[in-house]
Amino acid sequence: MTEVNTEASAQEAQALAEATASAMWARDRTAQGLEMRILNVRPGYSRVTMQVRSDMVNGHHICHGGMIFTLADTAFAYACNSHNLNTVASACNIDFLAPARENETLEAEAIERARAGRTGVYDVTVRTSIGKTVALFRGKSYRIQGEVIAGLEQADPVSTT
Repeated sequence: MTEVNTEASAQEAQALAEATASAMWARDRTAQGLEMRILNVRPGYSRVTMQVRSDMVNGHHICHGGMIFTLADTAFAYACNSHNLNTVASACNIDFLAPARENETLEAEAIERARAGRTGVYDVTVRTSIGKTVALFRGKSYRIQGEVIAGLEQADPVSTT
């Protein structure tokens, strides 16, 4: 019988998630331009923040829905790519529940709900710094060929046909 060191495996998975987020961040001009910050990433999970700037508000002087969507989509991207397998959105939807205002800091928390084969489902909750839920986002992911950090040759249970 072979013993599996689950603590080392968990540490390796965490290190991979962090390295993957770092590699993605280096190329993510949108998140950088919107001054987002990655607070936390782990396998299948991320938390990303963004402060609502004056150039992010609409004609009603509330945060433009597209900005909220972009924050949620960014958290989704970091969560679903945390396994170092190139993954993109195949579908997503968002429900806007409350307005966000200029100078508020929004936090998007993405949680992997299911992942099998080439697909996954992720829920993202966008909240203000005081905990008010602004939006609920559900993203469906699709695994494409390749890795975020090329050459690590992650074990991929899906053939690359």
